[in-house]
Amino acid sequence: MTSTWKPHEEHGSLSEKDKRELPESVFAFPGKRKEPLTDAAHVRNAVARFDQVQGVDDDDRDLAFQNILAAAAHYGVDVVETDWRQLGRRPHTPNSAQ
Repeated sequence: MTSTWKPHEEHGSLSEKDKRELPESVFAFPGKRKEPLTDAAHVRNAVARFDQVQGVDDDDRDLAFQNILAAAAHYGVDVVETDWRQLGRRPHTPNSAQ
């Protein structure tokens, strides 16, 4: 699967309004607009929270992982995982927000 991710000039903390204005091409899960990849910190966050994303199927996860790898290469973030299944599909830690 080929990445759909493209760099964008927005960096740092993003408000909900900022996220709504971003193009789909900056999200790990573009169709769902989940996990923006606008800087190195967001890439690391997307990797850390990958198993917490709900409402997506394996095809979505395949694409998201390719997008994360593309963004990681662009921002100089090391990702040791070679497949999204190494990150999981169910949260490995309790979500205190639920």
